[in-house]
Amino acid sequence: MLRVGIIGASGYAGAEIVRIITQHPHAKLTFISSRQFKGKNFTEIYPAMKGFVNLKYSELDLEKIKAETDVVFIALPHKIPMSIIPAIIDMGKKVIDLSADFRFSDITKYEKHYQPHTAKKYNDQSVYGLCEVYKKNIEKASLVGNPGCYPTSILLPLIPLLKSRLIKKESIIADSKSGVSGAGRTPAHISHYCSASESFKAYKIYAHRHTPEIEENLNKAAADNISIIFTPHLIPMSRGMLSTIYVKIDSSACENDIRDCLNNFYAHNPFIRIYSENNFPDTQNVRGTNFCDIGLKTDPSGQNLILISAIDNLVKGAAGQAVQNLNIMYGMDETSGLNNIPYPL
Repeated sequence: MLRVGIIGASGYAGAEIVRIITQHPHAKLTFISSRQFKGKNFTEIYPAMKGFVNLKYSELDLEKIKAETDVVFIALPHKIPMSIIPAIIDMGKKVIDLSADFRFSDITKYEKHYQPHTAKKYNDQSVYGLCEVYKKNIEKASLVGNPGCYPTSILLPLIPLLKSRLIKKESIIADSKSGVSGAGRTPAHISHYCSASESFKAYKIYAHRHTPEIEENLNKAAADNISIIFTPHLIPMSRGMLSTIYVKIDSSACENDIRDCLNNFYAHNPFIRIYSENNFPDTQNVRGTNFCDIGLKTDPSGQNLILISAIDNLVKGAAGQAVQNLNIMYGMDETSGLNNIPYPL
């Protein structure tokens, strides 16, 4: 049984990892940390898990991590993980980091949009954890940078089409909407009930840190430089993410070619569901699951394509993909612990 530790298990993503690992057939939760709730039982903070989890939050203790874990998830804000991951890797542990600290191949892009990187040697070892695209690299990794939620919802529909040269790399527009849990558990004005309820707003226009993460991976798929227009929006619900992506189609392609490409690329990937003609995904149908649902439609001219993807931002966009990465790293069934059946309503 794989011994699992979670550093930062009191935030939304960390708590979601607790939920998933608790039902994992080959993993056992042995260590959880939280600076804010040190000494409290997990179920004091998340009563829904009463009867399923009986662990107290510890302070960040590297000796306990060394003695009690085989693999560690880190669900902490950017900058903090790079200060502790080197010591954990040097213990021989595997690490899945949910911050942006180890997501970038080009460290200069990270430093431009975040802060100076203090563990560059370890960044060279890291693999970007977009499971369906980089699975072979993840299988050999000791350190995985788990993707952001917006990048996951945008990259999964686009990468197969760019690789197959079915869409034009110019003028890609991604219009994405997220539930307020994407803002994290720490109170902020944008996620305050009075600000978020009965409201729908765009934010961080031309300034969201996920844009360079998206572009770096689109560049790899296209083997070329790509710039996208990406606008995130906040919608008044707790969880869920929907991206509407507008692209130009290559003149030789049609809607059936697009759908066939996606179906073929993801044929052996259990968490990608491609919708049939004139059917489109929504967030309700992926709530609480690790699915990414993708639908598409071309206009009558055959020149323009709309792609729609739906994920749960806390599962496929964070904790679920992190556990999927764990399964791949240890050669387990990719769906272990993630076989939640969606709610029909």
